[in-house]
Amino acid sequence: MPPARKTTSRTTTKKPVTRKKRSTKKTFAQKHKLKFIITLVVLLLFSPLYYGKLFRTAVSTGRWVKDLFIFDEYPNDDEFGIRIPRKYHVHGIDVSSYQGKINWEKVVAMESYNVKLSFAFIKATEGVTLVDSYFQRNWRESKEAGIIRGAYHYFKPKKSGKWQAKFFLQTVNLEAGDLPPVIDIEETGGLSKLELQLNLQEFLNEIEAKSKTKPIIYTGYKFFEDNLKEKFGDYTIWIAHYYQPKLKLPETAWHFWQHADNAHIDGIKGKVDMNVFNGDEVDLSTLLIQKSY
Repeated sequence: MPPARKTTSRTTTKKPVTRKKRSTKKTFAQKHKLKFIITLVVLLLFSPLYYGKLFRTAVSTGRWVKDLFIFDEYPNDDEFGIRIPRKYHVHGIDVSSYQGKINWEKVVAMESYNVKLSFAFIKATEGVTLVDSYFQRNWRESKEAGIIRGAYHYFKPKKSGKWQAKFFLQTVNLEAGDLPPVIDIEETGGLSKLELQLNLQEFLNEIEAKSKTKPIIYTGYKFFEDNLKEKFGDYTIWIAHYYQPKLKLPETAWHFWQHADNAHIDGIKGKVDMNVFNGDEVDLSTLLIQKSY
């Protein structure tokens, strides 16, 4: 038999486990990173920018809902760049030297979703000395382009109404087919309501006596309500009242409505006032001057 193997007992000694110490730098960085994230979240939640974003989102959503369900009678038109009251079918603009040189052929040719421009009011005079620098050009070229034209005077309350009317009539050559003269009144000039009304009546009387045509009165919605409604309601009224789906006056109380001041019109640089007429083309034709003066 082979000799027996010697068995030797091995004693295994366990090496002590040494745990690595965490880097104090790393722990410090993690803590501060967490604090930074928490601080950022808190600032975001309480930030005006955050709530401003939420507000803008809510507003845009609200507008979309209105477009879909509420404003079907007041749709946005991409070509004109504004909302246009769908109920009315005769549209027009008003211009002055502010718009600069106008290509009236392009104005007349513009059309979007059956909306075409049928008439244009053109600034002629202001007070007793100022003639709009583009009036004669606009007056001539608008007629040549085939658009129905009308001239307006900006009224200065402290100047004589009669002399303002004379100045307007000396400047404007009214012809058959034109819209009646327009007086644009937007300020009291510090006059009392009675003084303002008397001076305005002087202007209207002089225009009517010389042109045999009853003038149109243009003014803002609130100004009309406060100063003119009770005395001049039987005149042809043109009201400025912007960005509304409908004018806050009875249908019988107005004839023209300036509903926007920021329309895009082909052939014109910059923003333009947009208007509707309360009636059809036949109704508009009955307003026109029948005889040249």
